[in-house]
Amino acid sequence: MIDLRSDTVTKLTDRMRQEMFRAEVGDDVYRDDPTIQKLEELAADMLGKEEALFVTSGTQGNQIAVLVHCSLGQEIILEEGSHIFIYEGGATSAFAGIQPFPIKGERGIMSAVDVEATIRGTDIHEAETGLICLENTHNRAGGTVMSPEKMKEIFEVAERHSIPIHLDGARLMNAAVVLKRPMTDFTQYVTTVQICLSKGLGAPVGSIIAGSTEFITKARKWRKRLGGGLRQAGVLAAPGIVALTEMIDRLKEDHEHAAWLASQIDSIPTLKVASQVETNIVMMDVSETELTSKQFVEKLKDHGVLANPFAPTIVRLVTHYDVSKADIHQTAAVLKNIVTSNVGS
Repeated sequence: MIDLRSDTVTKLTDRMRQEMFRAEVGDDVYRDDPTIQKLEELAADMLGKEEALFVTSGTQGNQIAVLVHCSLGQEIILEEGSHIFIYEGGATSAFAGIQPFPIKGERGIMSAVDVEATIRGTDIHEAETGLICLENTHNRAGGTVMSPEKMKEIFEVAERHSIPIHLDGARLMNAAVVLKRPMTDFTQYVTTVQICLSKGLGAPVGSIIAGSTEFITKARKWRKRLGGGLRQAGVLAAPGIVALTEMIDRLKEDHEHAAWLASQIDSIPTLKVASQVETNIVMMDVSETELTSKQFVEKLKDHGVLANPFAPTIVRLVTHYDVSKADIHQTAAVLKNIVTSNVGS
């Protein structure tokens, strides 16, 4: 099967397996794991923050950030299609006791004007704003890249109102590769950041959160409370080190595959690309085929391709390390075959 459901399905590389086998380990709850320490120091440096912390998932990292930054009854501003709002099980309310204030962005990117207009403070009838959350790249918008310049505009608003910013940078590395800029160009405009090691970078488990020493001290306790304190975790940190040192530059290949696939989709009658393709995510509109996204995904599966129904008539296709150029060419052929067969049926 050609698996285009998500870059989370990526299998770890042989090098990662070797490094896991060789990893020097210790009890990380006691701060004794040297491989974890090496990963955290590397990540903090790459992200331009004082310290970093290994967490089990991007969702755990995002929720720890909310828990550290916010007080009970506060509000977070975030884009209406953001992962924190849509895909984290209502955890901000369940764990932190805060309410989200979602606002509509353009291709997933909020404007500084809209963010400032949404900030609330001293009125006793309103929840005060405790945090602003950004997402880069933006998953539901189709892997949209938010430039550092756009982030700076919101950062300046946040500074005026003394509100922290957290960046859900699960795929921040993709944004950095597209714009050919270091991750610090983006992270200088946020208080804290989360990046995933287990998506396009191919590690089997884990994410990193980074920020000030004070933030990480508090984050470490929240990680413990959420059951994220790990023992001999160096076996998980080792592939994470490989991910950060060897797997970022190659994301360009995933982007090229996605762009080529998008060009083929637009050339097939009754199919079209639903949003501009910037990174490794392709949103495909199948409405003109008179099939629902679920029906179309079933046809893809019958032809050896896995994808995700993302909306009633939108199918999401995600390129990654385990998808070759030949796989992408085969996928394009399958799409043409499905459309041709459907027209004739």
